[in-house]
Amino acid sequence: MATVLYPSPVFGPVRSRRLGVSLGINLMPADGKVCTFDCIYCECGFNADRRPRVGRPSRGEVAAGLEAQLRRMAAEGVLPDVLTFAGNGEPTAHPEFAAIVEDVLGLRDRYCPAARVSVLSNGTRAHLPEVHEALLRVDCNILKLDTVDADYVERVCRPAGRYDVERVVDTLCGFGGRVIVQTMFMCGEYGGRSVDNTGAEFVGPWLAALRRIRPQQVMVYTIDRETPAAGLRKASPARLDGIAELVRAEGIPVSVSY
Repeated sequence: MATVLYPSPVFGPVRSRRLGVSLGINLMPADGKVCTFDCIYCECGFNADRRPRVGRPSRGEVAAGLEAQLRRMAAEGVLPDVLTFAGNGEPTAHPEFAAIVEDVLGLRDRYCPAARVSVLSNGTRAHLPEVHEALLRVDCNILKLDTVDADYVERVCRPAGRYDVERVVDTLCGFGGRVIVQTMFMCGEYGGRSVDNTGAEFVGPWLAALRRIRPQQVMVYTIDRETPAAGLRKASPARLDGIAELVRAEGIPVSVSY
């Protein structure tokens, strides 16, 4: 199916289901995808099909591109609700991620101080000290935890290297509540096997992990755009609402995107 790549280093603004009017910051190449996951539902496509030919933007290019766009938006009288690190892969994989976060925070304070700075990350590098500290600096530290089932992670999220679910949960706990957990729920099948993670056998252990993490919020969502793998289906609103109620019963705020 058709998939999308985003301009780099800045794209949008776009209207996000979860974040409002978002100006995107893409630290990956504009012509391809670089990610530590290879999710079967990723709107940017499979890693092997999206090999880039150009490099990542430099720290200076990110700052210059963002400042130019914020000046344009300020002149038009339309400022973003949020500046979001997202795009064609895992933003924390950029070698200058921590320094770029500092630059973005400074530009935000100068041009749109009411805007939040958000990072959408799969959490695979959140255990690294410099990444951890940078994520603590942003307003919305949004880290993925689709499941705590190791087999599901290998089949669906398909990490590029070693992925230890227990270490990831420990890392999320280490933010002391200053983390938003983002979870993709879906149905259907891939490779002749179910990818439905909405049942009790998946949701129960995931809830147990949330009790340990005690995030400031959980974002429950489902497929919204075309996916590179066929056979995947949206989770129904009823299932998503039911899962959200279980999260609320734990005293954790939750948002649902259908």
